[in-house]
This record gives sequence, structure tokens and C-alpha cells, in this order.
Amino acid sequence: MKTTTRVCIIGGGVVGCSVAYHLTKLGWSDVMLIERSELTSGSTWHAAGGFHTLNGDTNMAALQGYTIRLYKELEAITGMSCGLHHVGGITLADNPARFEMLKAERAKHRYMGLDTEILGPEEIHKLTDGMVNLDGILGALYDPLDGHLDPSGTTHAYARAAKMGGAEIVLHNRVLETRPTAEGWEVVTEKGTIRCEHLVNAAGLWAREVGAMAGVYLQLLPMAHQYLVTDDIPEIMEILKSGREFPHVMDPGGESYLRQEGRGLCIGFYEKPCEPWAVDGTPWNFGHELLNEQFDKIEDSVNFAYRRFPVLERSGVKRVIHGPFTFAPDGNPLIGPVPGLRNYWSACAVMAGFSQGGGMGLALAQWMIEGEVERDPRGFDVARFGSWTSPGYTVPKVIENYQMRFSVSYPNEERPAARPFRTTPMYEVFDGMNAVWGQQYGLEVVNYHALPDEPRYEEPSFRRSNAWAATKAEVMAVRTGVGINEVQNFGKYRVTGPRARAWLDRIMAGAIPKPGRMSLTPMLAPSGKIIGDFTVSCLSETEFQLTASYGAQGWHMRWFEQNAEDGVRVENISDARSGFQIAGPQARELLSRVTRSDVSTEAFRFMDVRPMTVGMANCLVQRVSYTGDLGYEIFTDHMSVRHLWDTLWPAGQDLGLKPFGMRAMMSLRLDRWFGSWGREFSPDYTPAETGLDRFIRWNKPADWIGKQAALAAKAAGPARRLASFVVDAAEADVVAWEPIWLDGTVAGFCTSGGYSHWTGQSAAMGFLPADRVVDGLEVEIEILGERRPARVVTAPLWDDPRMRA
Repeated sequence: MKTTTRVCIIGGGVVGCSVAYHLTKLGWSDVMLIERSELTSGSTWHAAGGFHTLNGDTNMAALQGYTIRLYKELEAITGMSCGLHHVGGITLADNPARFEMLKAERAKHRYMGLDTEILGPEEIHKLTDGMVNLDGILGALYDPLDGHLDPSGTTHAYARAAKMGGAEIVLHNRVLETRPTAEGWEVVTEKGTIRCEHLVNAAGLWAREVGAMAGVYLQLLPMAHQYLVTDDIPEIMEILKSGREFPHVMDPGGESYLRQEGRGLCIGFYEKPCEPWAVDGTPWNFGHELLNEQFDKIEDSVNFAYRRFPVLERSGVKRVIHGPFTFAPDGNPLIGPVPGLRNYWSACAVMAGFSQGGGMGLALAQWMIEGEVERDPRGFDVARFGSWTSPGYTVPKVIENYQMRFSVSYPNEERPAARPFRTTPMYEVFDGMNAVWGQQYGLEVVNYHALPDEPRYEEPSFRRSNAWAATKAEVMAVRTGVGINEVQNFGKYRVTGPRARAWLDRIMAGAIPKPGRMSLTPMLAPSGKIIGDFTVSCLSETEFQLTASYGAQGWHMRWFEQNAEDGVRVENISDARSGFQIAGPQARELLSRVTRSDVSTEAFRFMDVRPMTVGMANCLVQRVSYTGDLGYEIFTDHMSVRHLWDTLWPAGQDLGLKPFGMRAMMSLRLDRWFGSWGREFSPDYTPAETGLDRFIRWNKPADWIGKQAALAAKAAGPARRLASFVVDAAEADVVAWEPIWLDGTVAGFCTSGGYSHWTGQSAAMGFLPADRVVDGLEVEIEILGERRPARVVTAPLWDDPRMRA
């Protein structure tokens, strides 16, 4: 065993072997993989081996498609068999909501290059040889890529391909300790110490324990999962005689998945009475063992399966597989550079290893070698969970995710586990005002305030929900009087030091303002893709405040730390500084009543920032508004928030002051076509495509990150551009990812949408070919399987000159 290597990977499951292969594929041959036992020990060896592309995150779905297509390449490279069976997959819909969800997923697939289709009951009957009881089934989604494989053979194929590329694999070598060094890491093992530049934690069931060696808490939990394999079934044997195979069948209503296994069937369950395993840590001596059979926890699921698949009731059980798999709180993997540690990479919680392992290995290898990922990684980035998480949070969220793995996922759904957890000083006040809560990055955030005669609960729906009337009332209050909304859910950073301006000029692509002024600027990756959308406020030549998306704190702070330099200090003050925004035609009058500062139009211009005393609180006030109205953001320290509220609230009563939530905010911003982080602005897009290029200071002397790529993109011109649409919608508005039809073909997709309550129109934003974006262009947007007429609108739906006056 060598004692130095560029990359040391801990863990020999399918994910660790995939990372090793992809690193060598992309050009890094000095790679070592260490496994405490044999390859596939842990979860990989007892996996059911199914693979599918269906995923609500389009980037995850695309990477799952990559994973599945990779297997034939692995077989060709290594000469080994992955045991592939591309039998196709059928996901059943037993209620209207699930059928709408499948239609929406099919619509996404149109521009992703995935050849899926919606089936009716007759087609399901034919594809399954009549083995599915179709009582109550409305339809299904069919994906020809779905299938299953041999878990052990596939993992060894990854390992063989990695070794062919130069990687070394060392078995029976448990890691005892990891220590940071000036160059990277020391990995102390049973067979000696290895010095490496990069350390990858792909330890699967032991990822928590390996992470703890470096002082890292990884948000994952093993869950005990059970599936059954039947004896030979005559109906399956007849199918085999005809040269065919039985397809995968996912029955979300029964919490089960079914596939052929030899001459019988394999069926697994995501049962409600589930069991977290090894909550306090995975034993080091666990490996190729299975857990004891527990038929009682799947009894209801089995009975349901007997009704859906009657052939099962006539079949004997050959064996029961009951073993642990790791899950993150949202069910997605934990991949990428771990915040706060240099060259420490996570590759764990990939519970669907044979659907996602290839894509996750590719993403991590790209991240390590090229510094960024080809596709937007936010859905699986390890940094999406902050330092506020704990095992007390992770356990109930993982249990909830497991129980709801086959549940319908609604765009407006707010799941209840581990809530409320993080709250602001305003929680009790807004709760007493009929607040209906959502959460962002663990923080309770007001979605809307229920009207007096309405329930304090938003019904999950793909269509317009029961929040409609309350949201409209809040929109009208802002536009006609003045609204107030908490600004806690902004990410906020304090940048100080003698080189603060120079550092920001390098980090940000836009102008860095003069003292007392603000600017809007994108933050770019070296590729020129958007990794941040910021407001920069200059308080002095050595002090700045940055504001951005609250949920992006982990990503932003990691980027700041990776690009740190002497003479600059960056502090995350997101939870230390809070306050309110006030917006509407009466906003200036309200502010003038609570401060002695001059807030007249002449003294306090649009995009000015001033220190002010409001009531008794020292505040930082910015004249800017995301609603499109005359408005102000008023920041103060966390301890003064309640006083600030007690000052503003009574002063605005005769002005019509009303609280408003995020539902109203998202409606109001559409009137001005303001883009939203994570929708219109993300690492999938460039400034030229989204219109953020108008905020770039092209001629500033600083060599800002992404400059060369952005200049090249500017010279070439974008192939696609963000456009705005008015939609002839029925009872459902655009959410995101709906395909846009032009001239009979899918020419683009939506990024976000909703209803403009102020103008009485359904609105959407999305991408079209750049040369087709002209005012009045008629298109169709597919919403829940129905094409709805829409037209391009290049002017704002509403504009109030008081915003800038």
C-alpha cells in the first residue's frame, strides 16, 4: 500500500467506486480507495438493484439518466457484466392528484430528452400481462430506461474501470483517524498512514462516524428497509418463455415497488411504521449481516400488495432481505465540499445508489477537478443543510421522508416533521395574526395570514389553493396602502477590512457602490454561471453588507471561505441582523413618522442606504423593494426586532398597514418580472441568458471571477433568453419546469410562475430561443398535461414611478 496519494476515498460501495472511476476518467489517476471490509459491504450488497429516472429535481433526474446509460459503457470498458435488465418502469396513479403529478413529470421530461409517456389502464394491462389489479387506477407513467441490475457485479465493474485508470484499491483496512495537514489530510488506517491532498467520505453506513473524525456532522440516518423475493411464479415463467421480462411496477398508493427476480418477483415497501436503525452510530463490526425479519411492520403493505398484485398471494416467499440504507432529511444525496474544511468531500446518503451513483460520482469528480459541476448541484449539495442541524432534527425528518417517499409531492406542500424549530422574535406575534407557516433553511417563515373565516392550513394542491383569497388581500394592501414583512429570511453578510472593496470587486461581477449607496450584482463561477444574486450596500470604504437568499448561506459562505484573502473579514450575520421591509404608496409616510431622519425623496433616493434611529433602535435602512413599490428594508440587531415592530405597527394603522407573506411577495414580484434565486437565477444559467448581464460592470479594472467566460458569452450572444409570459391558465398556474411549445415543438421551459392578483392575470417566466423572444409572440405552456395559450410580454405588467422617485 502506498503512503501518499492525491485523493483518498473512504468506502468501497457503489458510490465510492463510482467516484474513483470518474476521477480517473476525468484525468486524475493518483487515486486510492480504502475499504474496511470487502467491496459492497454495508448497504450495496443487499440493495434491490433497481434503477429509474423519475425525480422531482430535474437535474437529479438528468443525472439518474446519465447513471443508467453509463452501465453499458462500464461493461464495454471492463468486459464485466452489470447484469442489466432494461425492462421499463410503470408508476401507477390511483387518484387524480397523483395522476396530475405524473403528467407534470412527463411534461418536464419533454425537454430533458427522456422518452417517457402516459399510459391508460388498457396499456398498463397489456404491459403487465394482466398481473396488476387495475381497480381505481387512472393511469401511469412509463419509462423505458427503468430496470434492474446486479449490485455486486456493477460495483466491481466500477472498481475494475477505476483500477484500469490507475486507481489503487485497498481492502480490509479500516480508517482509524483523519487529521488535517497543511497540504491536505492524513488518513490513519489499520495498515498505516496515508497522506493525501483530497479526502472523500464515501463511507455509507459509517459516513457519520468517519465525518466525526474530522469534526463534521453529516445529516443522515440509516433506515431499516425490507423486501421479499418470491418462489417461482408460473405467470413469470410464461413471460420468460416468450422472450420478454416483466417490467418494474411502482405502486405509490401501496408504498411498494415490484420487479422480476429470476422466475419470481421481488417486492419492497416504504411502510409507514418504519424503523430508524443505529440512531446513535453504526457498529464498526457490521458488514455483510442482515437484520431480523419484521413482517409485522409491513403487514398492512403486504395485504395491500396482495390486492394490487393478486399473483403474490398465491406465491411462496423464498427469502426476506432486511437491511439498512442511509437517507438525508430530504432523501437526496450529500455531495460536495464540506463547508469549513479544506479539500474534504462528502459522497454519502446516496440511498438510490444504482439510480444515482454514476451521476453523483461524475458530479463530485467534476467539482474536485474543475472547481464546479456541469449541472446545478443545489439539490444534492452537502451545504444545503446548515450548522443549525442536529441529530434531533435529522431523525424525525428522515423518518418523515421515508414514510412519504411514495407520497404525492405538491408544489405548495409544507411537511410538518421537526417544526417549528428555528423561529424569530416575531413568531408569536404573527402566529397570533393567523399566520400560515412555511419553512426555509429550517426557519419558520410566514406564507400568508389566513382570513378570519378560513382555516390556518393551506391545502396541498397542483391548482390554486385555499390561500388564494388571503394572498389577494395582502397584495391589495401593499399596492394601495403599505405592507410589512419580516426580512429575517434574507441571507446577510458583513464584509469588513482594508481590502474589503478590492475583494468584493474580485468576487462580484457588478459595480461595488460608493458609501451610502447600494448595487445589484451577480456572483459568478469561473465558467461564467450564476452562483449568487446579491445586493451590496456600502456603509463605508471598509464595511459592506451583502444580502441574498437565506437558503443559500451554506453555499455562499463556503465560496467566500474558498476565496478568502488577508485584509478581509466575512461574517454571516443572517440570524444576528433582522427587521422588516415596508412597501406601498404609504411607505415613506410611515417611515417619516418613526424616525427623525430626513426620508424625503431628495434626501433619501432610490438605492440609498442610511444608518437611522427608528423608535429607539439603531437601524440600517435601505430604499429598495422586491415588490416593485416604493419601499424600504429596515435592519436592526436581533434583540431590537420586537421593539421595531412595536414602533412601526401602531404608527401605520391609519395608513392601512397590513402584514404580508411570501405568497403575496411572489405574486407582487411577477408584476415587475423580478427574477428569483433558485428559479430564474441559478448555476444552470449565465447572466446573458437571464438579463443579469445588465448589472455587470464590464469595464471595471478588477479581474473578477468568471470574467473571461462572461466576456466570451457576451461576444457570442446567448442561444436562449429569459422571457416573460401572460398565460391563459384555467385553475392551475405555472410552477416551474413546464415545457413551452412553439411551432408545434417544445422550444423551452418555465422557471417560475403564479397569479398576478393586482393585474388579474396568470404570469410565468421561462427560457426560449433568443431570436424568438419578441413582444406578443404566441406560444403554448403545458400545465398538468394541457397546453394553455400564452404570449410573450416584454414590458412590466405594472410599474409605479414612485418606486424610483
